[in-house]
Amino acid sequence: MNYRGLTIVGWVAVLLGAVSLLPFIVMGLVAIPKLRPGRWLAVNLQDVNWSLYLNTLFWNLNYWDSISTLTGEVDNPKKTLPKALFYALILVVLGYFFPLLIGTGAIHVDRELWADGYFSDIAKIIGGVWLSWWVQGAAAMSNMGMFVAEMSSDSFQLLGMAERGMLPEFFSRRSRHGTPLVGILFSASGVILLSWLSFQEIVAAENFLYCFGMLIEFVAFMRLRMKYPAASRPYKIPLGTVGSILMLIPPTVLIVVVLALSSFKVMLVSLAAILVGLILQPCLKFVDKRRWVKFSVSGDLPDLQTAEHGSADSLVG
Repeated sequence: MNYRGLTIVGWVAVLLGAVSLLPFIVMGLVAIPKLRPGRWLAVNLQDVNWSLYLNTLFWNLNYWDSISTLTGEVDNPKKTLPKALFYALILVVLGYFFPLLIGTGAIHVDRELWADGYFSDIAKIIGGVWLSWWVQGAAAMSNMGMFVAEMSSDSFQLLGMAERGMLPEFFSRRSRHGTPLVGILFSASGVILLSWLSFQEIVAAENFLYCFGMLIEFVAFMRLRMKYPAASRPYKIPLGTVGSILMLIPPTVLIVVVLALSSFKVMLVSLAAILVGLILQPCLKFVDKRRWVKFSVSGDLPDLQTAEHGSADSLVG
């Protein structure tokens, strides 16, 4: 699907999203007679694995910045992206919150049973075996949708880096459908390499690396905003320098907390990956200097040095 283009990926993702949410809507309707709102207030903060909780929460709610790698493929991103992100935020919040209200309000909460796949058990208790199988199928469809969406983002990110001269030129080659074929293959290979880790370790490792990536993005965002305020942008955040800094403080605090709660194994694997990246960058520079592999900068990219006064009218940045 990624090979054929973002249009088919987008529509398939929408379809898979609808299929994934439908059984939970049905489960909610079936569970109405069994709901006990008082159960929602049962909290035991002493029995919370904060590291696992925050890592899972962070993983479930991150990667919103991935849309930036696809901006060049979107028509009128100044209007399309804010609307898409707004509606996506509503769906994501409801998609997590609604099933949790059902699961904790319709049956007695036994925290020892809340493990991977427990929602299918809840569905079985509430509606029967048929609903349990439906939830399991929806979970599989959801994972498939996230996989193809993430692969699109990763592959276009590699393409963008190649067009900026950061990676060899062959990463910028597109298929006859306009998709980054080499990037798709590399993205799929990365998923295979992670298969030896458990889900919790993958979540924690991804969060650790993502935290570093986000901090770098924040620094780059502020530097570009201050150094090239009038550069051409597909969209622009409607805040000044002070407002942008204040906006970045809460996520930065959360990032620091997630990093502090990482296990030693996750920290070791993640730091090793970061070290590889730090070593790889000068190696690529050396390869480029020796002309062993061709690097090039796309002529279609906007020049940051060229200020466009019309960019001040952009809505998002």
